[in-house]
Amino acid sequence: MSFFGSSQKAAPAPPAPPIPRSGPEIDATTVISLLAVLALLGGAYAASVKVLPTTATLKIRILFIWHLFDALIHFVFEGSFLWNCFFVTYSLPTSFSTASYRKHPHITLFTPPDVYWLGREDLLYGANYGTSPLSRLWQEYAKADKRWGGVDLTVVCLEILTVFVAGPLACWICYQLSKEERKGILKKYFWMVVLATGEIYGGWMTFAPEWVTGSPNLDTSNWMYLWLYLVFFNGLWVVFPLWILWEAYQAMSSAMSQAEMVDLVNYLKKDD
Repeated sequence: MSFFGSSQKAAPAPPAPPIPRSGPEIDATTVISLLAVLALLGGAYAASVKVLPTTATLKIRILFIWHLFDALIHFVFEGSFLWNCFFVTYSLPTSFSTASYRKHPHITLFTPPDVYWLGREDLLYGANYGTSPLSRLWQEYAKADKRWGGVDLTVVCLEILTVFVAGPLACWICYQLSKEERKGILKKYFWMVVLATGEIYGGWMTFAPEWVTGSPNLDTSNWMYLWLYLVFFNGLWVVFPLWILWEAYQAMSSAMSQAEMVDLVNYLKKDD
């Protein structure tokens, strides 16, 4: 102890990890990401032309394109998000722990204190620490919603269901729609209802935790982040599922009305 105070030096600051992408700039990553979405949509349309029977109605074609596009988005984009969450890491120096980074200006940790993703206190996970094109893609989206650059427990667990359950289910629906017979339309709508309900619930659980806490991870200051990334792209998975639920309700109501009419005719015949 010196006369003027403690002679101990302050602990050194933890070294800086890669700086996440930021700023409302439209660069090559932005353009490539948007073109990739259009490419998947174009692929879904091309598949509908090749797979669907010539007698397919416009409604069946739209349903097929939507569900195949849905599956491709889940497998390619959200599958790559999971890859970043499980396999893209930044190794912390041995002299520092994850707790040292909780106030770092370039890092937002989404796990509670003393809770570590995959139990690894020495590693940071997520797209922010990668350099591949798919990491860059999620770094771009993370400019609007920071959770997609790291590991948010709710988001990751929802995406596991999305990739491994919703994606295959959407493919199964496309296979069912590709069949020409119309007798099993209600069975097809049943699976569409299951998927559409899951999509709406997934969207709610993605954004509701943000809304009730003041949206600390969302950036709505830029028109592209707000209207394109957050509203438009996420809104598709609300509008189309709601439309599908309405179409399913109409189909089931019509089928029930026809069945009731048959029952009435049979009842009247008995009286004769």
